[in-house]
Amino acid sequence: MSRIGKKPVELPSGVSASVSGQTVEVTGPKGTQTFRATDDVTITVADNVISVTPRGTSKRALQQWGMSRTIVANMVFGVQQTFKKELEIQGVGYRAAVQGETLKLNLGYSHDVIFDIPKGITVTTPKPTEIIVEGHDLQQVGQVAANIRDWRRPEPYKGKGIRYKGEYIFAKEGKKK
Repeated sequence: MSRIGKKPVELPSGVSASVSGQTVEVTGPKGTQTFRATDDVTITVADNVISVTPRGTSKRALQQWGMSRTIVANMVFGVQQTFKKELEIQGVGYRAAVQGETLKLNLGYSHDVIFDIPKGITVTTPKPTEIIVEGHDLQQVGQVAANIRDWRRPEPYKGKGIRYKGEYIFAKEGKKK
């Protein structure tokens, strides 16, 4: 049984939801998001509460139950507030700057990395060594942050690279004479 799936998602004031078939549409002050659920779950809206129930007891139905409820809860949160991921850059000469709709990264390569910022995502650089990714879709915010991090992952010897804020990098010991 899914402990997450059992909990109903309450709609705060200013947020409305509608269900047509397997498609859920949530509208709020920051915009509209839609989600198409699989046929393994049933989604209903009643009295400002969205509830998700499984259609059967198969393993797949129970997996989809908790996942669908979590996606709907993230949509409700996303239409009223923003999700945020913070990245740190460590390394001599490594820096980032936002130029219009692109993020320019100097990461020790022979060329600058130009990263196009997708629509619906806001990237800011308060310092040259900090990147903040914000948006209303949790999945998209996480994916953009992961794509930026993939340009130069933190290496285990000196810790140089792009890391999530607060991420611990296990440092390896170098060569000994």
